[in-house]
Formats: sequence, C-alpha cells, structure tokens
Amino acid sequence: MSTPHPSDSSAPDAPAAPTRRVRKAVVPAAGLGTRFLPATKATPKEMLPVVDKPAIQYVVEEAAAAGLDDVLMVTGRHKRAIEDHFDHALELEQALATKGDTVRLDAVRDPARLASIHHIRQGDPLGLGHAVLCARRHVGDEPFAVLLGDDLIDQREALLSRMLDVRDGRGGSVVALMEVPPEQIHLYGCAAVEPTGEEDVVRVTGLVEKPAPHSAPSRYAVIGRYVLDPGVFGVLERIPPGRGGEIQLTDALQELAAGGTVHGVVFEGRRYDTGDKADYLRTVVRLTCERPDLGPEFTAWLREFVAGLDDARPARRDIAA
Repeated sequence: MSTPHPSDSSAPDAPAAPTRRVRKAVVPAAGLGTRFLPATKATPKEMLPVVDKPAIQYVVEEAAAAGLDDVLMVTGRHKRAIEDHFDHALELEQALATKGDTVRLDAVRDPARLASIHHIRQGDPLGLGHAVLCARRHVGDEPFAVLLGDDLIDQREALLSRMLDVRDGRGGSVVALMEVPPEQIHLYGCAAVEPTGEEDVVRVTGLVEKPAPHSAPSRYAVIGRYVLDPGVFGVLERIPPGRGGEIQLTDALQELAAGGTVHGVVFEGRRYDTGDKADYLRTVVRLTCERPDLGPEFTAWLREFVAGLDDARPARRDIAA
C-alpha cells in the first residue's frame, strides 16, 4: 500500500493538453459514515448494499463503462472490506466452482475484473480536497476523473462519458451540475455559470461551498462527478483550509474557474443519492423495482403494503365550527 505525499511537487500547475485522454479515476472513500451509525461502526459506508451490490461497486462500474480502466480508491483506517471486495476470494470462488454455481461465481469475480484497482490511505480526515491531493503521485500529470460514492448515476445515463468529451474538446476541468430546488442548495457546492452555445454545457465563473439560499449564485448544484486537470493539485496544495477547517475541492475549482478553465455539464438524468438514510432507502426501492428478476414481485408487494398503510389511517373527522 502506498503512502500519500500531498507535498509532492512533481505535477505541473499548467493545464494538460485537451487532447490527452483521461484514463484514471479517483474514488474518495475515507469518510466515517456517521449518518449511518451504528451500521457503519465496523462496516464502511461505501460497502452498504444497494440491493445486492455495495454502493461503491456501482461507482467503479460507471468508471469502467466510460473507459477508465485505472481506479484509485482513497480510503482510511477500518476500510479493508473495500480492498477485499475488489480482490479475488479464492476459497469462495473454488466453493462456487465446485458446486457449478456459475451465476454467483461470476458475481463474486466481477468486482476484481472491472478495472485495475489501487488503494491508498488518506491518513488525516482533512476533507475532499485533501483526499484528491493524496492521489497526486498516482495520477501524475494526467487529467483524471473523481467519482463520489454517495452519488449513483443510473447505468443508462452517459454523464461521465459526456464530461470526458467536453474535457477532450475544451480542456481544463469539468464538473457535473444539476438544478435543485432553492431550499436544497445549501447542501451542495453551487456554481455561477454563463452559456457556451452548447445546450448542456456552461462555463463556470464561480463556485461557493454550501451557500445559504438567499446568497446562492444559481440553482446549479455540483454533484459528485468531476473531470480534473492535474493543475488542480498545485492549487489544492497552497489553498488554506476552508469550510469546516477542511481543504475544499470547491475552493480550488473556484480559483481555476476565475481563469476560465472550468466548464459544467448540466445533467437532467437519473441520479440516486445514498448520502442519508431516507435517500438510501429510496434508492434501494427504486433500483429493486427496476430489476427484471426482483421488480415484478417486489412492486406487487409494495403496492399491497402501501394500500395497507392507507387503509390503516384513521378516517378524517369533520369538526363542526
């Protein structure tokens, strides 16, 4: 296992040539998962199952589908389960092979076959920007993608591929944006934008981390997908801690945006948020309903269950004035 050296200055601050293809993805996975305690006391939040796969596997599958075959997991202490999941389980594989259970055997082998998976520990929990900075030695002077595990993008969507295309054409860095209701903007980084002439692409002129609704520059929230120029490392290394005393990726992108090198892809597709308990449960229900092997039976039960809830509610009594 490598040890991160955020102070390594081998990567240049200048943007890479826009024609250089992105090959590497970074998946920050060092968070403590406190919103899901006690389930995450001994189990990484990223390993909580979404139907029958851990959430982080959906993220790696998305990266692989977009052609990113080199994935670096930035983890922390007590995250060995993530490493084990993306490794071979020889005894289990042998047992399934002996039984002739090829379906489960393929399911067990698939995570290790998705991409070349690497792991590094963040060490100190100093924020998303620091987690990205820990990837500097692995990434080098190449552009790279960052995928956050709390955001699952439906496999039928091509958001990451579209972002890679925009990076190829325009260079610099690219963030994923989604319009959210004003009362939710304080939960996200928020982008000030201007049009580019492409319907789904905007130029990002400024970024604010979790603004109050009255001070937000727009309703465009930054969701958990980034394609970053390696010049971001130099900015992350020198910026002071921001909100919460952490090194904020949003602050680094704000500096890059001031130079006109950040664009946004406006996403209007299917996205599943697993960041809190209610959203996590909704994600499990939605994906279960869409599964051909589980959906019909589960949907029929769900209809009966909801109807039973309606029947159990007390009748409304009209109160005389």
